[in-house]
Amino acid sequence: MKANHRSTLIILLGLASGMLALTFASSTLFKMFCEKTGHGGTTQVAKALPTRVEDRVITIRFNADTQTELPWEFKPLQREIKVKAGEVGLAFYHGKNLSPYHTVGMAVYNVTPHKAGIYFNKVECFCFIEQHLEGGQETDFPVQFFIDPDIVKDPTLDDVDTITLSYTFFRLKNPGLAEK
Repeated sequence: MKANHRSTLIILLGLASGMLALTFASSTLFKMFCEKTGHGGTTQVAKALPTRVEDRVITIRFNADTQTELPWEFKPLQREIKVKAGEVGLAFYHGKNLSPYHTVGMAVYNVTPHKAGIYFNKVECFCFIEQHLEGGQETDFPVQFFIDPDIVKDPTLDDVDTITLSYTFFRLKNPGLAEK
């Protein structure tokens, strides 16, 4: 009987340890899932430029927000642009540190409608790294992107003619520790 209790205890401790490990890994696993599937409007990072351009034109709208703890003004320099599927687009956002002190921010992003995230590819983006602005400093932040031309083959996206690219800048309290 004691051997049976010992085996049960070992199994329960193993299960508890496994569940604890999954808890710590869940954030990373969810991030990987979102990056692979575009879930929640997560965009893709381009591994290569497209090799073809389709005739389908998509309007890209731009949105910008800033966390209240970050004393920056942040806005898109264009309201929208039109690109063909497979065509590389370039847009700019403008940032200004409204404080007299050096601050560091990191942008998070998504697209709406969320189902378009799997086809929205960023070639280069200010959101890939933390941004440092000295007190009163202003700068323009570029984002280079394309819509995967395979969007034209996906019937679930036939109704999508406008995609909104949205950024929110957050203050980094521990610069250099941002997730890559």
